Amino acid sequence: MSDALSVEGQGWVGLDVAPPAPGSVVPARVGELKLVVCNVDGQFYALADVCPHVQVPLSDGSLHGALLECSLHGGRVDVRDGSPAGLPVRRAATTYRVREVDGGLEVDLGEVGE
Repeated sequence: MSDALSVEGQGWVGLDVAPPAPGSVVPARVGELKLVVCNVDGQFYALADVCPHVQVPLSDGSLHGALLECSLHGGRVDVRDGSPAGLPVRRAATTYRVREVDGGLEVDLGEVGE
C-alpha cells in the first residue's frame, strides 16, 4: 500500500510546520506520508514529497514562481496542479489541498489529486 493510500480519506489534518515564506518550500509529514508545502505569492500548495521522475524528495528542489524544480535532474512540476512542466518529468505529481487556519496549515487527505 502506498503512503498516500494509507492516509487517504482522513479529511483535513493539521501540519506540524510553520507556513513557508513566499517563494519557498518546507517538508512536512502526516504519519508516514511525506509532503512538500510551497508558498507561491501567499497561496499554499502541497504535493507528495517525491519527484514523479525519480524517487527523490522534491523538498530538496527550488521554487521558481509556481514551478518546483527537482534537485536531481532539473525536472519541473507545477505546484498548483502537479502537472509536468519540464523534462524529464512526464507524470503528474500527487497534490493535496491546503488551507491556512489560525496561522497554521491543514492539508486535505480526503481528496487527492494527480
